[in-house]
Amino acid sequence: MGSDLLVTLDAVIVAVTDTRPRVLTVADVPPALPSGPLDAEGDETLELGMRRVIDEQTGVEVGYVEQLYTFGDRDRIRAPGGPRVLSIAYLALVREASTAAGAGWVDWYAMLPWEDHREGIPGILTDVVVPRLTDWAAGDPGRQARVAVCFGVGAPWDPIRALERYELLYESDLVAEALRGRGDDAGLPTGVEMAFDHRRICATALGRLRGKLTYRPVVFELMPDEFTLSELQGTVEALIGLRLHKQNFRRLVEREHLVEGTGRYAPSTGGRPAELYRFRRSVVGERPRPGMRLPPFRG
Repeated sequence: MGSDLLVTLDAVIVAVTDTRPRVLTVADVPPALPSGPLDAEGDETLELGMRRVIDEQTGVEVGYVEQLYTFGDRDRIRAPGGPRVLSIAYLALVREASTAAGAGWVDWYAMLPWEDHREGIPGILTDVVVPRLTDWAAGDPGRQARVAVCFGVGAPWDPIRALERYELLYESDLVAEALRGRGDDAGLPTGVEMAFDHRRICATALGRLRGKLTYRPVVFELMPDEFTLSELQGTVEALIGLRLHKQNFRRLVEREHLVEGTGRYAPSTGGRPAELYRFRRSVVGERPRPGMRLPPFRG
């Protein structure tokens, strides 16, 4: 490996706590993802290297990890005279835990606020993003089509297009990262800026995870061993950024045979006690795509 190329390992570590999707970061201003150089001699595999970086920087033990994407645009991190940086990013799913000093959990939607539609269409879309994108795309049919498809302007909202939305905002100078080095502080109200291109990596992870929910039981990596169906629904809604019909969701879970009752009940809070369920792990061997099979998303 030449001295003009540096390979780093970056991690998007996700938890859902009290129906809030959270990402682990290792800096305050701007927040950054856990990231460190590959030890070409010491790291036997890329994944082991990633686990080493996570442990060293956050103190959090991760279970489920998958390779997300490789980011290598020429000037994405490069300092004057420095090496080109090739980042191999990973997605890890955990339950929120205490961290080492310097690391902390932040709300995923603080960085990507236009992605959370659980309480309706967010004001940042109607008041800021769509009007500015409409002006930016005026007179250009190609741009207009991309805005319509990505942001649900006259089209269904597709949660899985999270990366496309971020890249469109970057292209149109509507996120702070696009203005770096220009001496132009526009005070953009489009979410929390992240170090380097780490917000793009977070958007990539969000789109990947939302898509994967439909064909892999990854949501259970974020759940305790026993949970109520309401807690499971709240976690799914937190990830897709949309509300789901309660009875339809329960029928879906039952139809897919993803969970099984334990015969135990959650402590009562005054109403009818809710039964506790657990993930039915044998479903993984019963069919090739055991996911949530969520209904079509609507705008």
